[in-house]
Amino acid sequence: MPYLFIHGLGQSPAAWSETLWRMPGLYAADAHCPDLAELLRGTSADYDALYHAFSAYCAGLPQPLHLCGLSLGGILALQYAAEHPARVASLVLIGAQYRMPKRLLGVQSAVFRLMPDRAFREMGFARQDLLRLTGSMRELDFSDALCSIPCPALILCGGRDRANRAAAAELASRLPDARLQTIEGAGHEVNKDTPAQLALALTRFWHAKN
Repeated sequence: MPYLFIHGLGQSPAAWSETLWRMPGLYAADAHCPDLAELLRGTSADYDALYHAFSAYCAGLPQPLHLCGLSLGGILALQYAAEHPARVASLVLIGAQYRMPKRLLGVQSAVFRLMPDRAFREMGFARQDLLRLTGSMRELDFSDALCSIPCPALILCGGRDRANRAAAAELASRLPDARLQTIEGAGHEVNKDTPAQLALALTRFWHAKN
């Protein structure tokens, strides 16, 4: 059964390397880390195009799927689980929002404007593409869809990720079968900050559900 690890905005699939290295062989052997920049290659850099490309990627894998996404990756996983509940076995959302906070998106855009060009080359996105993608997410709101996601869910948030703490608690309370866990010592990028703790949390969650 495939396990998808979906990176966040400003990351690449390599962001999961340290976590996967610490995962039991069963999960590592079945792990898939889609490259979001590559999925958008040749299309417009907006959220709808990215989601459709992600959906097509998922459709090419055996079902059902275990989805684990951070930030933007979590948003993609959440929407896919809402639209295709029978195709998702479990859901892990890390620092993810279900209703886009416009202020945070504005801060993210400001950060992208200040970043050096070499940082964008490492991510595989052009600066303008990231700015366009961020802007296209402003009206996303999956509030009404949360109750239709029946699979077990683990909601993770870094202990230092104050911007996403409230949304994580709300997600855990509104999904039918979810629990919340804080990863102490981590900021927003839990997969980079504390990969060992993340690997342990994922292993325990999936062991309990299998």
